[in-house]
Amino acid sequence: MDRYVILILSYIIGSIPFSLIVTKIKGIDLRSIGSRNIGATNVLRTGNKYLAALALLLDSLKGFIAVYAAQQFLNNNDFYMYLSAILAVSGHTFPIWLKFKGGKGVATTLGVLLALNVLAALVFIFIWVTVFYIFRYSSLSSLSATAITTIISPFLHKNLFSTLLIIGILIFLKHHKNITNLLQGKESKLLL
Repeated sequence: MDRYVILILSYIIGSIPFSLIVTKIKGIDLRSIGSRNIGATNVLRTGNKYLAALALLLDSLKGFIAVYAAQQFLNNNDFYMYLSAILAVSGHTFPIWLKFKGGKGVATTLGVLLALNVLAALVFIFIWVTVFYIFRYSSLSSLSATAITTIISPFLHKNLFSTLLIIGILIFLKHHKNITNLLQGKESKLLL
């Protein structure tokens, strides 16, 4: 399969707004509740944990599928695998279908990591869960998991750092309001 087709598909797959779709099926417009973000954390704010778990799974799966397709059809070429990863997360954060107003890319990043390096994915999950358990801020958990996994990624795989750095920049940019709220003590805690 042509590498450009895979790259375009990576963005398109990443841009499918699963969180918005699963809540619309239940008659909820995710863009009008909670943080108004179309990510799995905001689905959790609807009070439906099962719907949030489904959104998390689907948003992660699209990152995994994009990278897996690049691995399978482009002979495990690192450059295209990593570019597919970046495009999948970019699709989630800037989906063409929603005028480039998407989610924050954390769940999709998890899927990307599962396809690229399982150990990095496990580190990401461990940090997210640990920080969330201590502080109860989804945003702080996401930012911490992203930053720490990026910093230690050279020890996990030699070529992972630059990809995670780019994805990390996207995630931090999408969390700019959360960062301000955290610094001002105004960030909402997430109660499970």
